[in-house]
This record gives sequence, C-alpha cells and structure tokens, in this order.
Amino acid sequence: MQCFYNYHNALTLSYDIFLIGLSNRQSSSSLLRDFIPHSRHKMNPSVMLASLQLFVTTGLIPVCLCAQGRYAFKLLNDLFVNYTNALRPVEDTDNIINVTLQITLSQIIDMDERNQILTTYLWIRQVWFDAYLTWNKTDYDGLDTIRIPSSYVWRPDIVLYNNADDQFSSSMETNVVIRHDGQIMWDQPAITKSSCKVDVSYFPFDVQQCRFTFGSWTHNGNQMDLHNALDSADLADFVENVEWEVQGMPAKKNIILYGCCSDPYPDITYILHLKRRASFYIFNLLIPCMMISFLAPLGFYLPADSGEKVSLGVTVLLALTVFQLLVAESMPPSENVPLIGKYYIATMTMITASTALTIFIMNIHHCGPEAQPVPAWARRFILHYLARICFVYDMGESCLSVHTDKPAHKRSNCPLNGQAGGEDFALRVRGVSASEGCSQKIKDQLNENVSPTISPRQGKECHLGWIDGTCVGIDNGEVAGATAERVSESGATRKESAKKREILVESQCLFHQQNILRNIEYIANFYHEQKATQRRNGEWRKVAKVMDRFFMWIFFIMVFLMSLLIIGKAV
Repeated sequence: MQCFYNYHNALTLSYDIFLIGLSNRQSSSSLLRDFIPHSRHKMNPSVMLASLQLFVTTGLIPVCLCAQGRYAFKLLNDLFVNYTNALRPVEDTDNIINVTLQITLSQIIDMDERNQILTTYLWIRQVWFDAYLTWNKTDYDGLDTIRIPSSYVWRPDIVLYNNADDQFSSSMETNVVIRHDGQIMWDQPAITKSSCKVDVSYFPFDVQQCRFTFGSWTHNGNQMDLHNALDSADLADFVENVEWEVQGMPAKKNIILYGCCSDPYPDITYILHLKRRASFYIFNLLIPCMMISFLAPLGFYLPADSGEKVSLGVTVLLALTVFQLLVAESMPPSENVPLIGKYYIATMTMITASTALTIFIMNIHHCGPEAQPVPAWARRFILHYLARICFVYDMGESCLSVHTDKPAHKRSNCPLNGQAGGEDFALRVRGVSASEGCSQKIKDQLNENVSPTISPRQGKECHLGWIDGTCVGIDNGEVAGATAERVSESGATRKESAKKREILVESQCLFHQQNILRNIEYIANFYHEQKATQRRNGEWRKVAKVMDRFFMWIFFIMVFLMSLLIIGKAV
C-alpha cells in the first residue's frame, strides 16, 4: 500500500513539474531544484528524489524530451527552409564530395552455380558531408544529432555495378543521422543479387571469388570520390553458411576510364573469397562412386560360367550414369568440366572397357571344338610366365611346382580303366601275344563260331588258350586248332577232313577279327579326337582365366590411382 501511495505521488509530482516547465520554460535540472522544497506533497525527500530519478531515466517525465523535441522541430524547419535534395550539397560546384563506404557482410543466402548468381545480405554504410546541413548546437539546447528520413537529404547515387536483381528494390529506406557539423551517416541493409563468375573446374573442392563493385552511376571522379572505411569488409556479425566458408573480403579502390567518357570514374571493389565445404559431396557423391568403381574390376574375378560378368559391368555403368546426371544438373553448362565429373567420365570409360574385354574373354573361354590350338607364343607367354605372375595355377598345381610336358605313352594300345593309355592307338593284327589283354573279344568270337571238334595241328603250341577243348591261336594271320587228346589216327581221309576244318576256322576267324579291329580303331580315333579337343578347350580356358586375372589387377590399380588423384586434389 505504501508503494502504491509513493507511485501515485510520483505521478502527480511529475505532472506538476511538466505544467510548471511548460509555463516557465525552465530546464529539468532547475525545475527539480526549485520544486522539491515547495512541493505540496508530504513525502519523504529521499523517496521523492528516487522517484523523480526513476521517472526521468525511464522517460515517464517528458520535461527534457519535450524541450529537445521542440528544438529538434525548430532545427528541422531551419535546416530545410532553402534546401533541395536534387543538387550536390557543395558551396562551390568545383568541390568534390568525399563519400566513405563501408560494407558489413551479414549472411550468404544462396549461391546459384548454374545461373552464377550470389545472393547476400549486406549492411551498407555511407558517410559524407553536407555543406547546407550544419548548425550551432548551443542555439538548439545542445542538440547534437537528428535522425530524419533519408529521402529528405541528398544521397549519393552509389549502386552495385554487377547487380543481378531484376527489380532493383532489395534495399530498405532507412533514416540518416545528421551531425551538427554536416556529417551524414546512412546505414542501409540490403539483400543483393550479384553476378559471380563460378569456376567449377575443381568441384567439389573449388574456391570461388565473387566481386562486389560499388560506384556512382552518374557522378564522375571530379564530382564525387569514394574512399574505403576499412581495408576489407566487416565480418564480425557474419552468420556461418553450411556450404561455403568465407576466407576474407578485401576491398580495393579502382579508377576506371570508360570509352564513352573522358572523366575518371572511381569505384570500390570487394572480393569475396569463398571455399566450398566438401563434406556433403564427399559422402554423397564421391565415396559411393569410389565404391562402385571398385566393383568393376571384380567382374573379371567372376567365373565365366556364372553368366553375370557382363550384367555386373552394365549395372555399374548405369549407376555411375545416375551420379553423373546429378552432378550435371547442379553445374553451369560451361566448358570447364568439374573434377568429380572427370572422375565419373574416367570411371565410366574404364567400366566400358572392362565390359568389352569381358565379352572378348568370354568368347575365348567358350570357344568350340573348331578352335585352333593355342599358338606357341601364347602358350609360352600367357600360360607359363603371365600365369605365374597372376597366380593362376591348374588343379593340384602350386606356385612351387615346375610344369613339364610329360610325353604320352604310345606303347599301350588297350584301354586302361576305360580310357586310352596313349595318344596313338595302333592295333596290330599280326603278332598278338598272350601277355596282351586285347584277345579276349577275339576268343569270345572264336568260341561262338569255331567248332570244338576241330582236328588238332600236330606240333603247334597253343598261344591264346583252349576253347571247349580246342586250342585256337593267331600267329601272323594263321589260326591253329587241335583237340586236347592226342589222336594217333592215320589215314588220308582223316587228314583231309582235318585240313578242311582248319581252313574253315581260319577264314571265319580272320573275318571276325577284321571287323572287330576296325570298330576298335574307329572308337580309338574318336576318343583320341575328343581328348585333343578337350585339351585345346582347356588351354583356351586357362588363357581366358589368366587374362581375367591380369586385367583385374590392372583395373584395380587404375581405380586406386584415380582415387588417390582426386583425394590429392582435395588435400
């Protein structure tokens, strides 16, 4: 309750002081000094003084402000009685107005690489002297500065030369601060769109330089001169950008003679140095491309019979094409190919070459029976030297084993475990011995067609064996048969009968022997051709496997070197 009472008395007191100030036109200090002893309010002097100080500092007592407001109104009327903002504020037309320019970079809003437009938020400060806007501050109750709309005074026509805004309405109409000595300071925030030549040769590790050229549009250097307030733009209030890192913004004054005019035109150029933050592009464009690129050489490691070698290369090529389109959409259509675009093109070329080589190697692998033998130089260079370098060995062969061509045994003419024992399968019709195992079929044929009652041949040795009591032998085209029991019959009839039977058995045996040998020879020749074809196919398949491994290592090295190259550009 006491606080409310003191507050009410303070308000009443401030109102009385306000009325007395209006009637007597006294200052605030004299009012407080003269009014407190004669106050009609019964208040503690310390409480009254504290209340008055509180209301004066907070602006609730408008005594001093009302006085300065009246002087500011009077000053405004006095200054602009005969003033015009259409002419340069100089006493002599030969005098030069010096304008000091200061730029504060607040934010980078957008960088459009495709259209080469940089959008920024700037604070532009211009300071100059107006010869007609001066006053003696003692005549206006010590009023030192006034703030009025900028449209009331003359303003330098400083514009951004490389402005890319189609409306030219990005600046804000703010007030100017006028000092008693005629100094005018104009702070103007502006969202500017400036043209910036973007060089994407080293994208995404590029550094850009964007220029901001400020100068007068109509006044030459003999009428208005420009000066730098600082050697560079102010970056104290800069808001960090997620994509671009600002490395500096130095300022430089230029004096240019244009072809249209003989007078010099000064300007101030700020060069904004920007470095792209490449983390986003590394993790979203570069690393996936490297991983896909390392998949391409693995296509050579796939078995040729899998049927996925060509499809893997085509899939990798399509994936890189998608990434290439993403980069091309964000880059300007210029002759400068970005670094990541070069990497994509090199990788796509490599994958195209690997796919073509894969098709060629698969053709070698799947060569048919009509394929020619492997040439001697290819057998010596690819199957011997290059196979060892690429660590390609046959089944059961190691890197320490010495590969030698073992000559085929040609002595064995009979099948061994169902396979031919030698390369040349020669059947001998004559001189078949009992130790050779090729006579079993002949004996079977003889057993079926030869009569067991064949008369014996005296003094002959049985070479092949006995068939139902009859000895059958082949000796240089002759067949002999004799019974097991020695017959001592004599007489011309028995000898003649035995001779006829012997001739009959010999003719039948020779006929069946020739058919059997002819069939065996056909089978042996077919088997020999089949083995030779399999051997040729095996050699060509090994050639294809060695070429696969060789190109796999070559392409791995190429991908690794290209990755090191682009990482080196980043560093």
